[in-house]
Amino acid sequence: MIYKITYFVLAIFIIVNTTTAQVKLSNTDLVKLDFNILAQKKKSLAKDKTLLPAYKQLLKNADALLKYKPVSVMDKIAVPPSGSKHDYMSIGPYWWPDITKPDGLPYIRKDGEVNPEVKDYQDKNNMPKLCENVYVLSLAYYFSGREKYAAHATKLMQVWFLDSSTKMNPNLNFGQAVKGRNTGRAEGIIDTRQFIFALDGVQLLQKSTTWTKSHDKALKNWFTQFLAWLNTSEIGIDELNAKNNHGVWFDAQALTFADYIGDKKEVKKIIERATKRLDVQIDDKGFFPLELERTTSLHYTVFILNAFNIIAQVAEKNEIDFYNLQTQSGKSLKKGFDAVIPFITQKEKWTYPQIKPFHYSDAYALLLRSQSKMDCANCIDAIKNAEGKNVELLLTNLL
Repeated sequence: MIYKITYFVLAIFIIVNTTTAQVKLSNTDLVKLDFNILAQKKKSLAKDKTLLPAYKQLLKNADALLKYKPVSVMDKIAVPPSGSKHDYMSIGPYWWPDITKPDGLPYIRKDGEVNPEVKDYQDKNNMPKLCENVYVLSLAYYFSGREKYAAHATKLMQVWFLDSSTKMNPNLNFGQAVKGRNTGRAEGIIDTRQFIFALDGVQLLQKSTTWTKSHDKALKNWFTQFLAWLNTSEIGIDELNAKNNHGVWFDAQALTFADYIGDKKEVKKIIERATKRLDVQIDDKGFFPLELERTTSLHYTVFILNAFNIIAQVAEKNEIDFYNLQTQSGKSLKKGFDAVIPFITQKEKWTYPQIKPFHYSDAYALLLRSQSKMDCANCIDAIKNAEGKNVELLLTNLL
């Protein structure tokens, strides 16, 4: 899993740079949409003036994205071992040349330290940015009803997933490769977690005249194939069996894709599997021992909870209360939320390894959902305190 680097991570919380008056995006993963809350916010928009700054900022950002040209896997310079640029390709972020070897091979691991070579593989840069932009454009369409936003979101999805000349093959055979060791690894599957947010965007396009039934059918077919690859390939099975955040993110992705294509049997199976993961991975205090071992342990603690949070939201949509369930040994997601909240609200100091500064905006998704799902009275206040006068521009106001 890549640590927080500006060319990879997705952004959602809009902040104003007071020195230049330019709008910038902070480093954080996107927020999984709650469509019921979204509908309430849309209904309130005409009456609640406090929502207008965030709404206007959303449209401003979406207008800027209309100039964003479609990207595809065909844009990369490197050719995957398959010989087809239609296959996604990236390299492992924490793997570096061995300076004791003339050719640097095989690469060696430095946990938490990102090799800048990852920038040379454009798929790793283009794909998450594409998903972010589809997400923002779709939200702008949903709140404004302006077809221009839906049209551009449709074009972006079409080029990456659907057009025969540019579409990505539904596999990750060459994700997070390590030079001198392999051509692709199970860990590469975590690269595509941003697909979750692109699909949130697609669901907001259903009333658009641009996103047609034909588009939806073709995209469902793509994700049906991708889910089959996840469930049957050697790389997919390896990642499914991962004991740390990778396994949870596998479930978060697979669950989202199964829900999108309407495979209820698979949805139930994945939720049951995720429940067992929670039982094994979390300790009695609410922490995740395997994540605490990492050199950026607060990041990974929040990261795994973000994945479980997504699972809980999709489970809730399917009438399963993952937020409040207790596992066989009495573990719960609430216990994990309660354990980390003092640290992400900066009430207490984190004492486990963290070799790089933690971006507290990474935790905004947890704080946002904890407010509504975990009765966390001070969670939204934590965001307000962190952002100060810029808080009224945050997209979280609409989510």
